[in-house]
Amino acid sequence: MSPAQEPTPELLADPYESFMHHHLQYYGYFRGSLMLKAALLKSKQLLFNHLEGPGVPRLREPRGLFAVPTSRGPLQSPRWPVECEVIKGQIQHIEWVPPEPEPFYQPTGNEPAPLIVGEEKGTVVYHIKPVAKDSYFTCSRVGGARGPITSPAISLEGPEDTTLLFESRFESGNLQKAVRVGPYEYELTLRMDLYTSKHTQWFYFRVRNTRKGITYRFSIVNLMKPKSLYSMGMKPLLYSQRDAQTRGVGWRREGGDIRYYRCSSEESQAMYCLTWTVCFPHDHDTCYFAHFYPYTFSDLQRYLLAVASDPIRSQYCKLRVLCSSVAGNTVYLLTITSPSQNPAATATKKAVVLSARVHPGETNGSWVMRGFLDFILSDSPDAQLLRELFIFKVVPMLNPDGVIVGNYRCSLAGRDLNRNYRTVLKESFPCIWHTRSMIQRVLEEREVLLYCDFHGHSRKNNVFMYGCNNKSTPAQRLHERIFPLMLSKNAPDKFSFHSCKFKVQKSKEGTGRIVMWRMGIPNSYTMESTFSGSTLGRKSDSHFTSEDLKSLGYLICDTLLDFCDPDRSKFLQCLSELQELLQQQIHRKLKDLGHGQHSDGAWSDISLSDIESSTSGSNSSQSDGLPAHLLSMAEKFHQKKKRLRTRKERNELRQKYALSQGLTCQDKTPVAGERRLGSPTCRTHQPVSAMALCTEDSCGKQGKTPEPGLVSDLQRREPNASQEEQPEERLWERKCHQHSPGPQHLWKARQPQPLLITMLTPPQPQRPAGTLPIREHLLPFHAQLDGEPHGSRHAGSSALAHSASTVGTSPCRSVWWGPKQPAVTLLLSRNLFPRPQLPGRRAPVGPHMLKQSQSQHLLPPRQVTWSLLEFQPPCAEPERRKSPSRPQ
Repeated sequence: MSPAQEPTPELLADPYESFMHHHLQYYGYFRGSLMLKAALLKSKQLLFNHLEGPGVPRLREPRGLFAVPTSRGPLQSPRWPVECEVIKGQIQHIEWVPPEPEPFYQPTGNEPAPLIVGEEKGTVVYHIKPVAKDSYFTCSRVGGARGPITSPAISLEGPEDTTLLFESRFESGNLQKAVRVGPYEYELTLRMDLYTSKHTQWFYFRVRNTRKGITYRFSIVNLMKPKSLYSMGMKPLLYSQRDAQTRGVGWRREGGDIRYYRCSSEESQAMYCLTWTVCFPHDHDTCYFAHFYPYTFSDLQRYLLAVASDPIRSQYCKLRVLCSSVAGNTVYLLTITSPSQNPAATATKKAVVLSARVHPGETNGSWVMRGFLDFILSDSPDAQLLRELFIFKVVPMLNPDGVIVGNYRCSLAGRDLNRNYRTVLKESFPCIWHTRSMIQRVLEEREVLLYCDFHGHSRKNNVFMYGCNNKSTPAQRLHERIFPLMLSKNAPDKFSFHSCKFKVQKSKEGTGRIVMWRMGIPNSYTMESTFSGSTLGRKSDSHFTSEDLKSLGYLICDTLLDFCDPDRSKFLQCLSELQELLQQQIHRKLKDLGHGQHSDGAWSDISLSDIESSTSGSNSSQSDGLPAHLLSMAEKFHQKKKRLRTRKERNELRQKYALSQGLTCQDKTPVAGERRLGSPTCRTHQPVSAMALCTEDSCGKQGKTPEPGLVSDLQRREPNASQEEQPEERLWERKCHQHSPGPQHLWKARQPQPLLITMLTPPQPQRPAGTLPIREHLLPFHAQLDGEPHGSRHAGSSALAHSASTVGTSPCRSVWWGPKQPAVTLLLSRNLFPRPQLPGRRAPVGPHMLKQSQSQHLLPPRQVTWSLLEFQPPCAEPERRKSPSRPQ
């Protein structure tokens, strides 16, 4: 072997590259002038095949890019939110059809309604920690929560312990708590849809340690729908693992003493209870209870794996990945059509779009979808004809996340996907967004003849459809009702045309049916299959089995051929029947309104919405809107910056607040030029003339003017309160005290800044004519007027201002006593100093006794509020002294 050419030093600057060079050189990768470039060694997507010769690169096969089930690899493991604990192992149930119809339960009226006792009088035997309130989905992983799996069920004390062992931490399970309230009686609480506070109707859980021949009672205590099919004879489903292994018996309807009733007295959050009794067939058996036949995400993947592994079916069924869900689970898209060598023939094919399981708890849709796929992928001549005529776009499970965690209605976004088909939030609702985009692309290429979304209904029996009224196109009037009518003729013992509705409601604008109809698909439907059974034909008063629902899938294909038959006789016959039926409904409506049946009005002039009731679907308005993880973010984005109000707006707010509190300002003896307190012109630092406050006094007399008294107004903000938290209007409150001699009232105002009040007329610096001055006193707290230098003092200061316990002065400015106006008003000012030293809790000021009522910490300016305790008017005229001049 010839030595390899040595690389240049620049290529071996990286130690890793140098190591790889010597390692590959040892195995003879460098021969002559051939040398691997350092750039190739850095790539993780290049492989070197030794069989093709050394140094021949090829691209690595992508791993996990398209998780399509194939026979060469395992199924994709479901991804769970990290809040969920999941037990190991997958649960599979056999498919079995009862040999005889399973009749409805016939209520006797004597079914007991057990009183819910809860944990106080019972024993919790199973409890899963609920998801925190107001939480939202963050991340997911295979297997759910990290760490060891805890045991939410109690441990048996011995072989004689008859306590049932509950479990629901598997796909589609949703039991949260079980309380033992009797030897063989249990109260069950279902987990609500993740990241929501409602939607409890679906249930699926496991019990062990059963006893044969003993009647057990189960009561689900937190159902939220006021009406249920359990009140009309529906029974729960039971699955015995021992019967399945030994006898091949699967799910069957069991239960007695079934009753559905309201169990809470609160109007705001009404809860309903379902109670039933059952006898287990074997001792120490493992049994399952379910609301309807379960169909999990793993069940779908096993079915798709079988289709992809079939060499015949895989030729005309192409399995692709539509998108990934919020949790990372695959949303599959099936394209079913016969391969054609002629592109022109393929371009003329119309499309049919079908979907299911947008509501995860409605497993009925999966069983109908299963029947459709079984038929359309079969070798039946009708199936071959349909594949030649149409291209089928099928989304078998729109909400895999909700199916996995056991939700009834919502996805992991905490919202109903069937109310968000108009969404633009691709990351929050990927399943719906990509489905709508896929249908838009199909519409650009070809006509979509039919769109149908498979659902389940919890309050009505039979199978029926919701459609959209094509009233805007007279040429297609009633054409949207032809397909449901044909289906009712093909399935007379299952499908009820009289239960179909074709009304477009505003509350349902976000549903797939209406959105696709507005996109240009006139035959857009939601097919509702009951959880219970049929009231028609030979299936009357009996439950539906999984095979009955699968047969509906076959009948949809059969009806599709009738609907597109070149021979239009069936089509025209159904149209004629619809016109006659509509005329009968109009005559019945006119009769109810008091009009005669021989009215000459044309039936085409009557709006179909007037004679048709609403679809009465489930109300999920609380699950509309933004996903849970965007709510808090949306609140931040929609917060508007606070706008500063003008002076006029602030005055109006003060006036409105004063009126709302019953406060008015009146004056029995008005003075010329006075301003009333509380009026828009009354502002801080503006002198106000003699006045009185009028409000409802302590005796309950409203509108009475109180007698003149002392108004001491020095109030300020609460401590540590921000400017935005302070109301702009003045918050008035009163205090009424009886003063001696004679009743006097004290009124106190609370406001952000002190209100200055004086008895003097503003332009007169001297005392008013006809008034008798009294002595001026310093208040027992000290402040400095605004705009004055530090330490300035005013005329009239007494010795109290020079005491060691005071800082600065704030004299009582212009205190006057008038014979016609026996009131004393103190003029106070704002404190701009640090906290002053006060002489005491109470301080006499001449004949007045003032009390410190508040002293709170603020920013550098500090304020002290005083209120009047005692008031003694002078008995004789005091010594006259010169009145101090008013400061400018």
